[in-house]
Amino acid sequence: MTEFSAAGQALGVKPIPKLVRSDEDWRRLLPPLAFEVTRHAGTERAFTGPGWDNHADGLYRCVCCGTALFDSRTKYDSGTGWPSFYRPIAASNVRETRDGSLFAVRTAVSCVLCDAHLGHVFGDGPRPTGLRYCMNAVALKFVPRA
Repeated sequence: MTEFSAAGQALGVKPIPKLVRSDEDWRRLLPPLAFEVTRHAGTERAFTGPGWDNHADGLYRCVCCGTALFDSRTKYDSGTGWPSFYRPIAASNVRETRDGSLFAVRTAVSCVLCDAHLGHVFGDGPRPTGLRYCMNAVALKFVPRA
């Protein structure tokens, strides 16, 4: 996992043990919708998540463990109603897996440290990557750049 400062500067790759908690512990720590989305691969309704349309400068961190996931400089308005980014802040901070639910094959995105479900990545994004990391706003915690 790559750690990042509050200014968004990479501090280096560090081996950090996976964060494991019981459902009971996560339920106590998270609001109900964030628990359902992050721990049970739920999805919030479009245009309803906190800060889905935030345009401030900063980092988006995992709501469960604080891992840096996305930089606001890669965020764009996809028109979907969910925060969308064209790349993660570091490939080492997210995990992509095959998701065959909902009668379609998609690529799910989760936090590498705590396994929180974040959303999905699609191949219809803007340059330079052509990717759209479509994330649930309740899975992310925005921290203004220091």
